[in-house]
Amino acid sequence: MDIADHSQMSSSACWARLRESPVGRLAVVVDGLPEIFPVNHVVDHGSILFRTTDGSKLRASAGGRHVAYEVDGQDLATGEAWSVVAKGMAHEVKDITRVLEALSLPIQPWQSGSKPHIVRIDPDEVTGRSFVISQPSR
Repeated sequence: MDIADHSQMSSSACWARLRESPVGRLAVVVDGLPEIFPVNHVVDHGSILFRTTDGSKLRASAGGRHVAYEVDGQDLATGEAWSVVAKGMAHEVKDITRVLEALSLPIQPWQSGSKPHIVRIDPDEVTGRSFVISQPSR
């Protein structure tokens, strides 16, 4: 792809894509190796929240760890695709007032089972780009 074939998205456009995307991918380091987890999320006042259970995803993302979160999509009508990446610190929400506030948001996990932990990502950087999907070459 030629650099002219894509454009950088504004901060507000990136946040709009984060808000409208039902699922993204959480990138963390587990035991020294990169891991990626699909997560459904909600955006709340410049933060990204998701629910999870005990396990490697919680251990790798909670406690002030650096993470990346990515969403992407496409508009078939216009032939445009886009990708947004948020990088920042993640921590488990433990304050009862904050937990109750988070539970009032539409943050229901898609997968069944108990997901009692809420993780908040506070991005330091949110970037995105959009591009026209090229036709396959023959």
